[in-house]
Amino acid sequence: MDRSETSPPSGALPSLRQLRYLVVLAEKLNFREAAESCFVTQSTLSAGIKELERQLDAHLVERDKRSVRLTPLGQQVVERARRLIAEAGDLVATARAGREPLSGAFRLGVIPTVAPFLLPQALPLLRERFPGLKLYLREDLTARLLEQLRAGQLDAALIALPFDTGELEVRELFRDEFWFVARGDDPLAKLKAVAVERLDVDDVILLEEGHCLREHAIAACGAARESGARDIEATSLPTLLQMVEGGLGVTLLPEIAIKAGILNATSLIARPFSTRIPARTLALAARRSSARGRDLELLAEVLSRRRGRAGVPALRRGRGV
Repeated sequence: MDRSETSPPSGALPSLRQLRYLVVLAEKLNFREAAESCFVTQSTLSAGIKELERQLDAHLVERDKRSVRLTPLGQQVVERARRLIAEAGDLVATARAGREPLSGAFRLGVIPTVAPFLLPQALPLLRERFPGLKLYLREDLTARLLEQLRAGQLDAALIALPFDTGELEVRELFRDEFWFVARGDDPLAKLKAVAVERLDVDDVILLEEGHCLREHAIAACGAARESGARDIEATSLPTLLQMVEGGLGVTLLPEIAIKAGILNATSLIARPFSTRIPARTLALAARRSSARGRDLELLAEVLSRRRGRAGVPALRRGRGV
């Protein structure tokens, strides 16, 4: 047998296209759906993955008539492939940023408790100052946004700290304080400001598991709230307000939501805290390998100014505050 028919060619490297085929197949676990996502025929995608296996001299995908699975080695290759694809995207961004700052496509992830309150003020200014910018927004929970960021599916994520951001770079924007929110007949709502110590932790309604706002509120209420004394949770901020307005309890809302008018269509009352004022810190997270450092500075400046603060925030790395 001719050895050249079975051995990978010397020095041959996988293409980004082949790696992308493998990554998408790992997500879909279906050749037809993966091919549709890559805008190629199923035979083209299958041939690309077979060629990748030949070049690597490795078995990456297990196929039969009913299922598709990745081998343990295939899973390892997929993780490396995601990073390579992300870094290739960063390379393209480097060249673009050298020509014109904050231009072209920019994929920004935003958590649901920030997007509707900060972006409506910031987007008009971004369009005015950077007409070449094409901003694509994706709203999701923090953990999923950071996963997409690491995989190169996002250029940056607008999140709230504290949150464990691991190896990502984090650019802090501003402090967002929490306010007490209740019906007008609540005794604490009759005060000009509320001492956090006066909160009845069993009366506080939170968002469901997965929302970082829930963790921030728990931290504000104190350790006693972590015991799960009250088993009432909301799936979204509008639902949370309906539950409070229905007399089921009180809640804590971020200042940006209050100032954006989230309570305008309700009869609820918002009061600031007077002691141990609870707060979160809004921030932009990005990959260390990203070449869009200047773009992040400009975006951070616009988002901070929409909050009425000038200047460019400091850059830091590691865990959230």
